[in-house]
Amino acid sequence: MMGTRFLIYLFTTQVHKMFPEFPELEIKKMAKIGNKEACRVLAKQLVHLRKQKTRTFAVSSKVTSMSTQTKVMNSQMKMAGAMSTTAKTMQAVNKKMDPQKTLQTMQNFQKENMKMEMTEEMINDTLDDIFDGSDDEEESQDIVNQVLDEIGIEISGKMAKAPSAARSLPSASTSKATISDEEIERQLKALGVD
Repeated sequence: MMGTRFLIYLFTTQVHKMFPEFPELEIKKMAKIGNKEACRVLAKQLVHLRKQKTRTFAVSSKVTSMSTQTKVMNSQMKMAGAMSTTAKTMQAVNKKMDPQKTLQTMQNFQKENMKMEMTEEMINDTLDDIFDGSDDEEESQDIVNQVLDEIGIEISGKMAKAPSAARSLPSASTSKATISDEEIERQLKALGVD
């Protein structure tokens, strides 16, 4: 099927082929010769051709107008189809989504969410109480001290005298801070190492 523009183009070119401008030249030629009858016939023919040309252009403009109207109607039909599809979709959604059920679902979600938050908060509080309120660190230090006492190592007194990075190097006057060989041998014997 040919496009409307192509038809209009063909129509226009055919009009120009059908109605050439040569009758005016012929009329002038016959007037120079003095042939009045031929001039009259050619003049009538020229008037008839001009009327036909005007009618042809009127038809061409009507075809163009109809083409435009067809395009507008086609786009309106597409829009109506899209609106119909949208309306059907909205109806289907409205049928499936009962407002009361949706409200109830949202309320249930909110209630369960609040329960979960409360449970999480209670668990966190309990864990904080367990870890913060317990004397685990003190108990573990007591156990370590007891074990060290059992094997004969006194940490508390000797650790205080042990050199640290912040203190200066022990001088010769602090001979009590150094552990003697006898003390080391005694502790090794207590551990069962010969």
